Amino acid sequence: MKIILVGYMASGKSTIGKLLSESLNVSFYDLDHLIETDMNLKVNEIFEQKGELSFRKKEREVLTNFLNTADNYVLALGGGTPCYYDNFELYQSEGIHSIYLKASVETILKRLHTQKASRPLVARFNEEELQEFVAKHLFERNYFYHQVKTIVSIDEKDEKEIVSEIVSKLT
Repeated sequence: MKIILVGYMASGKSTIGKLLSESLNVSFYDLDHLIETDMNLKVNEIFEQKGELSFRKKEREVLTNFLNTADNYVLALGGGTPCYYDNFELYQSEGIHSIYLKASVETILKRLHTQKASRPLVARFNEEELQEFVAKHLFERNYFYHQVKTIVSIDEKDEKEIVSEIVSKLT
């Protein structure tokens, strides 16, 4: 079983991915962590020291290598991964079940409110700027996020409900 989770930051890709992998008894991987291990740097350090272009090239390389070598997994992609190069086409093959964890702007803002300090991309924004940034980003990424096999709305659902819904859509 090969499952890829896509979605905006704070949509729960890592949290749901871990729970889903436990439920299905397969390994969980986080693309950002795979990149960090490969480069021996944190994502924010890669952005600061090498720039976004370098990060996106490494992201593509690590994703391609992973998809070509791994079996039986749940993989959480970074929020921007589907939007660069033709990354979204890499997980549209027959053997991969791609899932978009779709969250409203309101849900994302609620979650980011408590996580802002640990998210370098949005830490500097006040509430109004953050809402505008998230809404604009979601709009821009909408096409890429929808290039999946399954869409699961996460609004007003707890983690168990989301995992249960995903499992039911896999069979």
